[in-house]
Amino acid sequence: MSEKFNFNISLSVLNHLGRNLYRNVITVIGEAISNSWDADAKNVWINIDREHNSMGILDDGVGMDPNDFQNKFLKIGYTKRKNNNYKSATGRPFIGRKGIGKLALLSCAQRIHIASKTDNTKVIGGIIDNSGLDKAITDDLNSQEYKLDDLESTFDSEMSKIDHGTYILFDQVNNGIFNTVEYIKKAIALYFRFSLLDKDFNIFVNDTLIDESVLSDFSDSTQFLWTINKLNDPFIVTMKKLQEAVDIESKLNIRGYIATVEKPSLLKIRGTQEKATIDLFVNGRLRERDILRHIPTSRIVENYVYGQIHFDDLDQGGNKDIFTSSREGIISDDPAFELFLKEIDRIFREIIDQWDDFRRKHGNSGDPDNMKITPKARKAQEMFNTTLRDMGSETPFVKKGGIVEEWANKLCDEAQFNIPSYTECFISENLLREYIKHISLPLSQEAQKEVEIWKKKENENKNAANISYDIRISNNDLYYLDMKNLANLIDKVQDKLKDAGLSRSAVIYKPIRDAVGHTSIVTPLAKSQLTIEYENIKARLSKLLKDIDENNKE
Repeated sequence: MSEKFNFNISLSVLNHLGRNLYRNVITVIGEAISNSWDADAKNVWINIDREHNSMGILDDGVGMDPNDFQNKFLKIGYTKRKNNNYKSATGRPFIGRKGIGKLALLSCAQRIHIASKTDNTKVIGGIIDNSGLDKAITDDLNSQEYKLDDLESTFDSEMSKIDHGTYILFDQVNNGIFNTVEYIKKAIALYFRFSLLDKDFNIFVNDTLIDESVLSDFSDSTQFLWTINKLNDPFIVTMKKLQEAVDIESKLNIRGYIATVEKPSLLKIRGTQEKATIDLFVNGRLRERDILRHIPTSRIVENYVYGQIHFDDLDQGGNKDIFTSSREGIISDDPAFELFLKEIDRIFREIIDQWDDFRRKHGNSGDPDNMKITPKARKAQEMFNTTLRDMGSETPFVKKGGIVEEWANKLCDEAQFNIPSYTECFISENLLREYIKHISLPLSQEAQKEVEIWKKKENENKNAANISYDIRISNNDLYYLDMKNLANLIDKVQDKLKDAGLSRSAVIYKPIRDAVGHTSIVTPLAKSQLTIEYENIKARLSKLLKDIDENNKE
């Protein structure tokens, strides 16, 4: 008869601790991977069989003998960190701490088979049947009275694949806990990075090695990258479409990267409602998802960002434990964690500012809350970039690093001024025309002569172009007059050197307005002058128009 094993804890306490504490299959897998890491395994093989509703996890770690299984694994609360021992035999920092993470293994299946062996022992272990455990708790049995079921012989084939190690089979997995296999692969790569950062530790899911290639969706979509303290991560090397990369220095002993994608939808993990976030790792293990929730900025860049931050100083051994009982968070008022968040806040605000510059530089909309340029100039850049993309949609002509891109970047800078200036001209002149029509102001002889000149030029140009249809929506004479002539009708000054008036501003406004209207790039001095005169025109126009609606009611 094989040796019988039992939990080393009150069954009622076991139940109160929460067998249902972990309801996410990724968390369950993560606990098993963490145990494999602490056991100095070099490989972890995860096999997901959705057809038979089961999942097996095999590792080639040191394994367990009967004493280890009874007095360590089945002892809830047992910690490896006794006697100031914080590392495994090969020098890996222990991930496990409280000894309650193994409860995760009870949470996702009806029956959990656990088999293990060392170099010098036969296969030992047992089966935890949750229905039997429920009955034992209901009957108020003590832990010595509830014995694990015996292992089945079917384990021999799995255990024969390794000289030492542990195999856990989750049988009759709970409904709804499984995701797609592809999601599980990607989630392991994102949240349990051992196989990416430690070449001596490999994770396989259904025979696929989990490495940086699993995250190609994200690497191919990454637009900008900020590394912290020169992090060396093989995933970063796969970001072949990066447009900007910056290294940020920190005085804290943190490493990591923060990256942004071109569109928020690209952060979605396919087939799920989840998205990639900026996550905190300690000794290689995920400890806090989406750390920005602790330092919200309410800036648009938060919708584009993901990354990973490693801060091992949060786990320096000793008796102090700042991790929550669920192992999925950190006690928020811990001084070390508060210092970390303060530094991440500083780094992220630096990134926010640079992100806006990079986005506008590469033809994307940026952060509308960043006031380094005016809202008008920002919208002008967006319109320029949208138009440029549309022009090259069928035959792209702007190549990265090419001379055309250089020309386009210069024009984009000038568009900040020219496009709003044209819009200002369009609005102010057309409002003046409507005002003149509204008050039935007749054209002066001077204005009428100007109309005839422009009508004649237009007819000549139409004949030369063989155009017989109307170009203008209205042939009203007012639409042939520019700001100078419109202003003279309304607000002509007598002394151009002394009297303030719309017509005086329009005289100075005209040559620069014409240059802008003819798509010329104007000088800094001309820009300054046009801006000043537009402010004058805007003020005079506002004064003329402000009482129109009130007077119209009367």
